[in-house]
Amino acid sequence: MRFRPCIDLHDGKVKQIVGGTLTADGGGLRTNFESGEDSASFARLYRRDGLTGGHVIMLGPGNEEAALLALRTYPGGLQAGGGITPENAAKFLASGAAQVIVTSYLIADGEISRRRLDALAQAVPPDKLVLDLSCRRTADGYRVVYDRWQKFTASRIDRATLEFLARFCCEFLVHAVDVEGKMAGIDEELIALLGEISPLPCVYAGGVADEQDIAAIARAGRGRIDFTVGSALDIFGGKLSYRRIAERYGR
Repeated sequence: MRFRPCIDLHDGKVKQIVGGTLTADGGGLRTNFESGEDSASFARLYRRDGLTGGHVIMLGPGNEEAALLALRTYPGGLQAGGGITPENAAKFLASGAAQVIVTSYLIADGEISRRRLDALAQAVPPDKLVLDLSCRRTADGYRVVYDRWQKFTASRIDRATLEFLARFCCEFLVHAVDVEGKMAGIDEELIALLGEISPLPCVYAGGVADEQDIAAIARAGRGRIDFTVGSALDIFGGKLSYRRIAERYGR
């Protein structure tokens, strides 16, 4: 189990927001933290500490320049996500992204689209593609969400779905949207499910508040699930020591 660092970008700035509050009109957005440092500062920090497999996420428009700056600062050390399509994936890879993360492009007519997966496969080899399967709990399990995490798909987080998608990518990124950014505890049920059924490396995001939560991820995920921490870290205004987490779980 490894710690994966993050750089979340909104309006060109490094921010931490509460999952599910990012809407098209910006109304109701809840921001936990906004940095006075640019994206390159965080990329340099992660590069110095030898942390790999972290992600730069563009939360809406106006973030491409900041994302490219981070990628060029730490080439090969970060993944890039947010608005990635077959048409622009090559630009981010050429700018230093280790992999690209694809989210909403996957979805058509309310479910994961095989046609779009095939288009991605023509543009991005599996070892350069991470699929974002961010999800929310429903009465019948977990369903993939899209469009700023506001809309539900018909696609469930289950063994059949993950085994099918594993043909196209090298890793899954899963945000537990119901707890994302709240620093109020993780979704152990989701982590246990991923630890049991994921055929590929998987990164969990959402709700980490302290080292007890990290220990719980290790237990529930059987040591198979990597994790990222945002708002709880002291570098993002929280109380959890980035230095301690990077040294203990970074490699």
